[in-house]
Amino acid sequence: MRHLIDITDLSVEELDAVMDRADDIIAHPEQYAHACEGKKIAALFFEPSTRTRLSFEAAMSELGGKVLSVTGASSSSQAKGESVSDTIIMASCYVDIIAMRHPKEGAAFVAAGKAGVPFINAGDGGHLHPTQTLADLLTIRRECGRLTGLTVGMCGDLKYGRTVHSLTHAMQRYPGTRFVFISPEELKIPAYVTEELEEKGIPYEVTTSLSDALPSLDILYMTRVQRERFDDPEVYERLKDSYILNAAMLENAKDSLRILHPLPRVNEISTDVDGDIRACYFKEALYGKYMRMALILFLLEQAGENGDHLKRLERIRTESVKPEGIRGEVCENPRCISGTEQELPPLYRPTGKTDAEGRTICRCIYCETEKAIRLNV
Repeated sequence: MRHLIDITDLSVEELDAVMDRADDIIAHPEQYAHACEGKKIAALFFEPSTRTRLSFEAAMSELGGKVLSVTGASSSSQAKGESVSDTIIMASCYVDIIAMRHPKEGAAFVAAGKAGVPFINAGDGGHLHPTQTLADLLTIRRECGRLTGLTVGMCGDLKYGRTVHSLTHAMQRYPGTRFVFISPEELKIPAYVTEELEEKGIPYEVTTSLSDALPSLDILYMTRVQRERFDDPEVYERLKDSYILNAAMLENAKDSLRILHPLPRVNEISTDVDGDIRACYFKEALYGKYMRMALILFLLEQAGENGDHLKRLERIRTESVKPEGIRGEVCENPRCISGTEQELPPLYRPTGKTDAEGRTICRCIYCETEKAIRLNV
């Protein structure tokens, strides 16, 4: 059974195949109108969402399937203290596929380990958002005609921007990609992302100036500064207007530039940009529906007809996968799922680095936050 937690769960060949299927759905929607007849998806959204939730619901409906929705933790048993694990095991009894958005980073990793049906990460805190990346990739391919040899600028909240992290993971696998990360110091791209680029020899630049970066870009990926990710509202107020793209700034940009945004926007893209042919963010939202249609079909085809829900439920009870790693203290990230999930052990993977005191720098298995741990020799 296949799940989608991280965009790298799909190979480049699989990404291309899913995009090809999405293109075919766009060209021949009538051929897919009954593709999921008799199938159900659980859309579990424990964090506010408009585009992602609606696009999943529209995707399954246009495939001829049905949708069972939960919107907001207050409308589910999570408000009573039910764990993510129990919620997913329960949902697996009722549907053929699950899409979940959750505010805790690493929640998707835990859920996929318990799911008795294909599971899709629809966003876990500020960590990852692979289905938005599918929409991004299809937008770039259709608008630019290729996914290779592009200079991609990421601007705004790069620290908590799960869409940025997922898109960087995806685009680095296409030859000739170069990244430009544009943000204030407080919201810079996490070290684990840039370290991976360095290990693979993929060029990147870090800057605080959007104006200086614009002329070289093929793709500008704008993001909002996310109020919900800040523990200190004063820091948010200071950073929220760090970058505002307007029509005048585009005079120095390429005619072939394409502007993307995962949405919602606040004021980081002025409305006077909307009429520019280079603005693709509303097309991007539409492409997201087609990519989610293609993804649902891909995962259901991978699952096949492998028994009823009760057999699946029994299997995950007896064969629950536990990740390997180093046990340590609870993760210091207050948004990590390991701090709230019942009986979930704090686990870390070593990065191969040590700190000044000789402790091993490890990364939380769930949310990828780094922590120095003194290992017993």
